[in-house]
Amino acid sequence: MMYVQGVLQIILGIAGGLAVGGGVIALFIVLDMIPRLAQLTRTYKKSRAYEKSMILGSVVGTVADFWNICLPLPGVLTWIPGLFCGVFIGLLAAALTEVLNLLPILAKRLHMTVYMFGLLMAMVLGKVTGSFFDWFVYNR
Repeated sequence: MMYVQGVLQIILGIAGGLAVGGGVIALFIVLDMIPRLAQLTRTYKKSRAYEKSMILGSVVGTVADFWNICLPLPGVLTWIPGLFCGVFIGLLAAALTEVLNLLPILAKRLHMTVYMFGLLMAMVLGKVTGSFFDWFVYNR
């Protein structure tokens, strides 16, 4: 009975991983994130490097999470991975916003086209404030 339960857990784990991984890849494809980054930075020749780094980052992150691997960094150096994570999340949010034209539609529907800059700054400052609160207050 334990053998059957173990096999079912393995099958469900692989199926869940494939579903989540497929969803993430579909999101990157729909958002056209890598070609858009290459276009914005004028580095089309480095597109393969972008793709490989995303795959490698996904694999390393999965392995580190699965086996509970932690880097014993001093508190001062934790800003480095935080910076990379923040840049990635920012690029993902920017790509999603660009694809959906979210801000112009939101501003038009709320009759706030005059206040577009203020709306954008409020969103940015809210995200930054929330991140600082999470890092320095909540996670202590």
